[in-house]
Amino acid sequence: MLARLALVLLPLLPISAASDGVLFTSSVTYCQPPDTLLIQQFDVSYMQQNNSITFDIVAQSVSNVSVSANILVNVYGLTPVNTTVDLCDLLGGALCPLPQVSFNGSQSLPLPAELGVSNRVPAIAFRIPDLEAYAQLTLIEVGTGEVKACVQATLSNGWSTHQPGVEWATGGLALFTLLVAAWQSINPLSVLPHRLLHLMHFYQTIATSAMLSLNYPLLYRAFAVNFAWAMGLFFAPHSRLQHSIDNMRALTGGHLANSSSDAAVGLINRKISPWNTNIQTLVSSPMTQSLLAETPVNDAPPTSLLLAFGAFQQLNAVAEVQTVTNDSSNVLQAGIPIYVNSIHIATANAFMTIFIVGLIVVAIALGIAALLYGLLYAAGRFSWVKQPTDHQLRSSYPPFLRAWALRLALVGLLPVMIFAFNQWSLKDSWLSILFSVLALLAIAALILPSVFLTMRLARRESPNALESDAQHLATHGPLYAQYRMQRYYFFLPLLVAAFVKAVVIAAGQGHGMSQVVVLLIVELAIVAAHILLKPYDTRGGDVFSTYLAIVRLVCTGSMIAFVESVGVAAIPRVAIGAVIAVIFSVAVIVLTINIFIHAGLNRLWRRGNRPSRAPSTLVSADASTLEKGESSPIDSRPVHASHSRPPSNYSATPDNNSVTHHSASASILSHTALNDTTHR
Repeated sequence: MLARLALVLLPLLPISAASDGVLFTSSVTYCQPPDTLLIQQFDVSYMQQNNSITFDIVAQSVSNVSVSANILVNVYGLTPVNTTVDLCDLLGGALCPLPQVSFNGSQSLPLPAELGVSNRVPAIAFRIPDLEAYAQLTLIEVGTGEVKACVQATLSNGWSTHQPGVEWATGGLALFTLLVAAWQSINPLSVLPHRLLHLMHFYQTIATSAMLSLNYPLLYRAFAVNFAWAMGLFFAPHSRLQHSIDNMRALTGGHLANSSSDAAVGLINRKISPWNTNIQTLVSSPMTQSLLAETPVNDAPPTSLLLAFGAFQQLNAVAEVQTVTNDSSNVLQAGIPIYVNSIHIATANAFMTIFIVGLIVVAIALGIAALLYGLLYAAGRFSWVKQPTDHQLRSSYPPFLRAWALRLALVGLLPVMIFAFNQWSLKDSWLSILFSVLALLAIAALILPSVFLTMRLARRESPNALESDAQHLATHGPLYAQYRMQRYYFFLPLLVAAFVKAVVIAAGQGHGMSQVVVLLIVELAIVAAHILLKPYDTRGGDVFSTYLAIVRLVCTGSMIAFVESVGVAAIPRVAIGAVIAVIFSVAVIVLTINIFIHAGLNRLWRRGNRPSRAPSTLVSADASTLEKGESSPIDSRPVHASHSRPPSNYSATPDNNSVTHHSASASILSHTALNDTTHR
């Protein structure tokens, strides 16, 4: 049932172009220390069209022995191919015994029909994104049955749910939302700045969902990597940034593995995807060491069919083939190590990567802030605007900057906590640990004072004071302005949830079931809080936020199937991973539609029947009333039936209506294009 559902949903996922009916090599590793054979290149492909296996090998023999070769293919835990051939029958006997020189060998082996390989390899294997399959070559000494060499190669069909187009699209949406939100945010009650936080936090949810110690299907892990940029994990196969971090760590006590441009899939723990088995058991099993089937070989001259397929990703003279066994120290365990190494970032480099990216973002933000201040200064200096307006703009600018600094901190909170806590557990580089402490302190210095001041003002006066105090609203509004005033505190459980998630992800590595259970409890509590408290200004806001919370809950609960101890078979796990990816993708689409609506798209069909003026109680207060310190226009707006404050929205089309506040710090509202007020 799940497999059929996956077939229906997989076309909805982003996938890259692929060759038809071919499986080919994507990584190569030794499955036991090299003794007899040193590998430089090992390409294997299976051709569906003619039911044959082709291999191309560049190696060096260091032992003069006669061997047979066992070829095993594993697809999603199944072994449709497990055959042994005598190398003395290949290449005119040139490989019997193995010459103690470097040699190239290539051959196409048509598989006998009686093996039924074509029937046992389903057609979906050639189309499903991020195929989980590998081929293993084991050289067995003739006569003794002793394993002399073991090489394994993961196979791919060229399809993947990870591709740059998705990263550019999601990043473009975030940039668009940022630009429009920056314009609208001069009204503290506008919706889009809060949607920017929703968008970034949801991207981060998808990315972190693949950082648990679970046996994720390769398909889902590749999908989640599309959102790694939202965590600050920008990468490139040959990144100078990673090389610089490697050098820094080496000079400051770092001892863990450095970043690599090679594919990380070859180093993944053999018990989990894409291997789905204990390869050491297969190597040493009597079945592997026996001749399971004598495969006839063509007498035609040796050829390499790989040369006919220009789209293949061949391994060209790998500098060093890694040895990966159960006892190897270089095995990548499930969780953060596999995730970050999949994008060519070493586990010990993860925090420094987001730290440096964060510094770049802060530098850009400071540059934009300085540019805006320069424009404001020039406007006053050269009398581009009238004197009262110039004073109001300048007085409103500091709260505007502090509000955006708070938003920036809220976006960076989860990545900094996760990778700072993880850096502490690694105990790798003292400088990295120092920077992680400084980053946490900086985030705390931006968020905690706003939390304290907001809670103190609400307790000393009343929740309504949070909105009537325009100075406080303009500065600390990103925390609470989206909620109705009786539920101003709703940001507290969300901050606590973020902290718990960071601790569970970073400190719970190796305990997949515990991680899923704790996160499931957290998500269930958030859903319950949305349903019981109904924190938002409007019913639409409650429905939207509750929908996102339910999506997180359902996807987190579904990941129980990825816990190793549960033992779900590979194919059902892939189907569940595809379903989770589709659910997340649909939620991103819903977020996108909501963002465009609040960016002004809804005005395209509302323009014709919109009233020419807003109700008089929503326009502005008399200047003398404001000077006397009486109630502000925000206080005089009509109250929604079930809320303590009226719903409001920002519209980017200017007209003659203006919204003003009694505080000069918010008076910029009356001199910009956010002049008409509609119901949220």
